[in-house]
Parts: sequence; C-alpha cells; structure tokens
Amino acid sequence: MHHVLRRLDLNLLPIFDAVFRHRSVKLAADELSMSTSALSHALTRLREFLKDPLFYREGHKMCPSVYAFQLAPYISEALHALNQHLSPVKPFDPLTSQECFRIAVTDYTAFCVFPGLMKAIHIAAPGINFELCHLPHNPALNELLAGEVDLALSFSEPDEAKHPDLDEIDLFQDEFVVISNSRRKTLSLEEYLSAGHLVVTPWNEKKGLLDTHLERLGLERRIALKTPSMLSSPYVVAESELLMAIPSYVADHLNEVKEVKTFKLPFSAPPFTVKIYSHKRSGKKKSTDWLKGYILKSISKSALASKISA
Repeated sequence: MHHVLRRLDLNLLPIFDAVFRHRSVKLAADELSMSTSALSHALTRLREFLKDPLFYREGHKMCPSVYAFQLAPYISEALHALNQHLSPVKPFDPLTSQECFRIAVTDYTAFCVFPGLMKAIHIAAPGINFELCHLPHNPALNELLAGEVDLALSFSEPDEAKHPDLDEIDLFQDEFVVISNSRRKTLSLEEYLSAGHLVVTPWNEKKGLLDTHLERLGLERRIALKTPSMLSSPYVVAESELLMAIPSYVADHLNEVKEVKTFKLPFSAPPFTVKIYSHKRSGKKKSTDWLKGYILKSISKSALASKISA
C-alpha cells in the first residue's frame, strides 16, 4: 500500500506546488525560505523520480509540462487538505465563529429549545448557524458517532438505562396532559379509553409512549390517527372528537393557535426528561461543549425554568 509514496520524499511536493503557482524558482524559494540552489536541487530530484521535466525555462518563466499540469490540481488539493487538518485547532470564540451545528431534533424538542436559544444567541454568537434534522430514532447513537450530527435533543423516562457511549445533560422535566376540543366537559378514565386518539410517533413507532404504560395497567386505547409531526395535531383535535396526549409545555401554548381544552391524564404515567445527547468520542469539541452549556443557560432563562429538574 502507498508503494509510490514510500519511495518519494514528500517534502518535494510543496516545492512543486510553489514553482507551479509562481512560475519562478526565485519566488518559490522565497516563499519556502530556501535558497534557489537548494530548491533547484530538490526540483531535480523530483524530475528524476517522476521521469518528467515538469518545468522548462521560457524567458524568465518556468513553464509547466503537460504532466505537471495534470499533477498540479491533485497536489494542491492534497497539500491544502493536509495543512487544514494537521493545523492546531484554533480556540473557539463564539463571537467570531461561523460554525454550523447540525442537531437532531423532534418537533417537540425544537419547539421547547430553539425559540429561547435563537433569541439569546444572536448577541453571544452572531455568526453561528444551525441545521436541524429529523431525529431518526432515539437516541441517535450511530449519527452522533459518525459525526453526522453534533448533538441530539430528545427525552427519556426515569427507568431508561443510560447508553455507555453517550453523554447526557438534563434540560428539564415535563409530563403528558390531554387536549380535546373545547366542547368536552370532563375526562374520566372510561371516557379516555372509549375515545379515539391522535398519537404523534416521531420515529414512526407502531404505538405511542403512553400505550406502554396503559399495557402495564391492563388497558388499551384506540389510535384513530397516527402522525410523525405535531404541527397539524391541535387543528385536528379542535375540529374532531379525538383526544391527544401531549407534553404540558406544548399544551400551555396551544390556545394561542387554536382553541382546545386541557385535562390531566386520567391514569398514572411518570414524567420524562428532555436531554442533550452527545457522543463521548465525537462530541468533545470546544464549540459543542460551549453550545451545550449555552442551551442549558437559555433554558434556565426561559418559560421552561420552572420545569428544570433538580
């Protein structure tokens, strides 16, 4: 493997690149802090190795050969990539950074985190950008490990085991409530079980999280409509007889967009915790550490502050 590179002095490649760009031995030598004789000697060695003249003199210029023209873009690209990746990492400065963070979210976690975050971050980090993507499953272990996403915003219940390869930061706790159209007066367990239900399944699950809790109680509800997104849900509920279990923080804001009524869940279900997930091996950049801290800070200053878990 790499049988050519093992025989080639790689220090000759920056010399080729400099002569090609400047078309001058003197200017290339000045750039590389070499004498012209040392550079000429190195160029001779490269010519002998590649068995090509590479450059020939025409007046005061060094003109590339056909082969040199073919090699130049590959050598330039390789040198640029190596220089970029081998350079010491610059200290992260949020005020000047133009980094783009790719974050896996659900409708719910984006709704909770990003209004407050975007309100606050334009002063602390005006050049930072975000790309939100659908959380493909929970947690996004493979995507975090591969570096496809920097962070994931998701949630877990109290009895869920932590994954050994993931770091978790608790943001806040929330619980499910039930919304219905404004005509409903009461919601008993019997009424809940006899109604049709709209269930949001962000990972296209066969059933919702609460169905597991109902099964433990020996109960079952009828799922009349299943959707991966919360966006249309309050409108559907407001115009139908369907019920929908929804995190309380979202329910608190729904009357701003559609008139619905909120009820307590008529059976016992534990609260859940919204978390920031990052991979222990791929999520240790200074910038992601800063962002995790800043998300937590923005949550503590938002309407979610009362839900932050101790």
